[in-house]
Amino acid sequence: MKADNTHVTIADTECESFIRRRISEEFPEDDILGEEEGLTAKEKGSSRKWIIDPIDGTYNFQRYIPFFSTLLALEENGEITVGIVNAPAMDEIFWAERGGGSFRNGERISVSTISKIEEAQFGFGAPSRILSQGYWEGLTRIIAATYRQRAFGDYLNFAHVFYGKSEAALEVGLKPWDLAPMKIIAEEAGGSFSDLNGGTSIYDGSCLITNGILHEQLLRMLLSN
Repeated sequence: MKADNTHVTIADTECESFIRRRISEEFPEDDILGEEEGLTAKEKGSSRKWIIDPIDGTYNFQRYIPFFSTLLALEENGEITVGIVNAPAMDEIFWAERGGGSFRNGERISVSTISKIEEAQFGFGAPSRILSQGYWEGLTRIIAATYRQRAFGDYLNFAHVFYGKSEAALEVGLKPWDLAPMKIIAEEAGGSFSDLNGGTSIYDGSCLITNGILHEQLLRMLLSN
């Protein structure tokens, strides 16, 4: 257990070390931010920063639940330009490059076109975090309004939005390495990403990802008093 009461395994630390080493070999001038080792920055700073989550869903990984992934993103001048979600146990990999579209296992993907909230599937992360951060009333409004609700958590909630299996996913209490690739893959698939404080930052710790069509309606329902 780490100081923040989350799980860590040898696989987490070794995976991040490997990714850091390969990035440093290929891009020696770039900064690196990772969940296990923090920020490694050049003395003069860099306009490019790689963001790593070696195993997103460590709890699942160590209990043989297949919903875990390795997350990687590139931030250039404050904008996420590349994102990768690799889920080996599910045999799927998602990636996107700014302006180049989003892909799953080599095939281009896009969000759904469902425009009625009463027909939408809505995914969300840990209810305990949603409750502790004050979004419970908004969550219950969305649950009452949508057709179907599921709490898969980790990468899977987001992935279902990326390729049209679901219309929205809500997460709070996260870190930038949890959100960085999700932002660009959602946007390049035609969807929308926002934090819950009026912006689109991966450093806010919260996000709503949708098919874009239902974004503003869901955001109002979540945040209204």
